[in-house]
Amino acid sequence: MKKIAIIGAGNVGGQAAFFCAQKKLGRVLLIDIKEGLAKGKALDQNQALYLMGINPLITGSEDISSLEGSDVILITCGVARKPGMTREQLLKINLSIVRDISHVVKRLSPQSIVLMMTNPVDILSYACMKFTGFPRERVIGQAGVLDSARFATYISQRLDLSSADIDAVVLGGHGDTMVPVPEFTTVSGIPLPQMVSSEDLDGLVKRTRNGGAEIISYLKDSSAYYAPSLSAVLMIEAVLKNEKRLFPCSVYVDGEYGMKGVFIGLPVVLSEKGVERVICIDLPEERRDDLKRSFDFYRGEIEKIQSEVEA
Repeated sequence: MKKIAIIGAGNVGGQAAFFCAQKKLGRVLLIDIKEGLAKGKALDQNQALYLMGINPLITGSEDISSLEGSDVILITCGVARKPGMTREQLLKINLSIVRDISHVVKRLSPQSIVLMMTNPVDILSYACMKFTGFPRERVIGQAGVLDSARFATYISQRLDLSSADIDAVVLGGHGDTMVPVPEFTTVSGIPLPQMVSSEDLDGLVKRTRNGGAEIISYLKDSSAYYAPSLSAVLMIEAVLKNEKRLFPCSVYVDGEYGMKGVFIGLPVVLSEKGVERVICIDLPEERRDDLKRSFDFYRGEIEKIQSEVEA
């Protein structure tokens, strides 16, 4: 049975563990340095699994070394951005956390595939790849699956149509520079721009870029976790089951669209290899420009941490 290690037993990590167990993807190890947190959630979840007719599959631990021999590792730990905290402060704290975890992963699970959820996800995916020395196929950032789900949900609400008929595409970085792609977003095969006015389209794009902040504005002291965790679990499932699913994921670019040297969201095929291949679609000029702006932003962010990740 495959081993899935989830580092961080907060809302996202805890829910991801439960989704993995529900889908029977393998043995799930939930790790958190906070005493009792992972063990308590694992016990509660195993009892829920019993009620669902599923054998207990989740183990909680405070010992990071227990991830040894994992097939897939999902990193969700780190601090969330608090009021008054700058982006640079958030990055400094979470970069240190990812550095420590990456060194353990490299030593104890050198053949694993790592999925990154900790923000800023595109930058920390890059850092994790550098710290572990893993090839780009085995370090993947989760962002586009979630952002595309948000885009599809907003479209469904605006059109009053089933979301099952909507295929949404969001590329670029996970943040203000994300690139929703209406031209490749369809409703039962019909391109989105043929379904809504340009004004509505602009509103849907803007709402998608602000999707996480909108949820925080309602929750106040928390951020989204149901959709983020399931987004990661779908990626884990694609890897462990060798599904060869096409997802928008944050991946190290190595020449695609003339870009190189950063992590950014592009369509990728996920399989047992991790990133099996990157798909380059023929984007309209406006979207290519948007993607280039996103790339330029993250290239600048990477330059700020280059000395730390290369040390």
